[in-house]
Amino acid sequence: MEAHQAAAVFAALSQETRVRLLHRLVAAGPGGAVAGELAAALGVPASTLSFHLAALEKAGLIRGRRQGRQMIYAAAPSGLRSLIGCAAHLCLGDDYASMALVDGLLPPEPATLSASYSVLFLCQRNSARSIMAEAILGQVGGGRFRAFSAGPQPAADPLPAVVQLLRALGHAVGHLRSKSWDEFAGPVGAPMDFVITLCDMPADGAPPPFAGRAIRAAWPLPDPAKFSGSTVERRVLLDELYAGLRRRLVALCRLPLDLLDRAGAQTCLDRIGDTRPPAHRA
Repeated sequence: MEAHQAAAVFAALSQETRVRLLHRLVAAGPGGAVAGELAAALGVPASTLSFHLAALEKAGLIRGRRQGRQMIYAAAPSGLRSLIGCAAHLCLGDDYASMALVDGLLPPEPATLSASYSVLFLCQRNSARSIMAEAILGQVGGGRFRAFSAGPQPAADPLPAVVQLLRALGHAVGHLRSKSWDEFAGPVGAPMDFVITLCDMPADGAPPPFAGRAIRAAWPLPDPAKFSGSTVERRVLLDELYAGLRRRLVALCRLPLDLLDRAGAQTCLDRIGDTRPPAHRA
């Protein structure tokens, strides 16, 4: 949602009757309410109610449908999500912890209306970090995100310890495999919205061009293949890696991406990947 769109939505709610009307439609649930019943409940003439309904519908906050001779109106989940998400983003900025609390207030987005984002995770051998990210986002993405992973020098198979951990945590692992990023390169590859690198690529390791205009981010993480110590110590490090990556991906899922332009989305992804304390960030 651009700034002018946000202003229009807030302007539509700048009148008391419209606030009360939206409140009633939210309470009515997906089935909505008949226009005539709404007019009687709010104590306003039908012509006045039609004026307010039109304003809310134009702002994308409600939807109307004809049923016989009656008009039924219901709150629009996508419009409400945009409204609450925009207000939260304006008030909280990049405070992801607080945004997570707000997330529980958002009405569910109908699957047929949800934007879908494709995310490609990269690491050198596509055997651990990127495999883990693909599995996690596939679980926490709620259908809004399609996760993929690849690397320039793919291993024969994913790291067994990673697969074992993911399986133990309830992730689907049957489809996971190490693969070359060439599978996603060029115009024949699936268009990507985000490409996130999870390791420090060598200087000559620039990825090939991918289809689409992907926003790129770097979230460098330690390589599980290089963890040392006892079996228990390596498992603790792997658990910590999983937890940190999951926190980042949950933060990604909770971003109001439909409210952000490319520059705003880029800034948010960079900040999610920045583990320094806020006081030390540039």
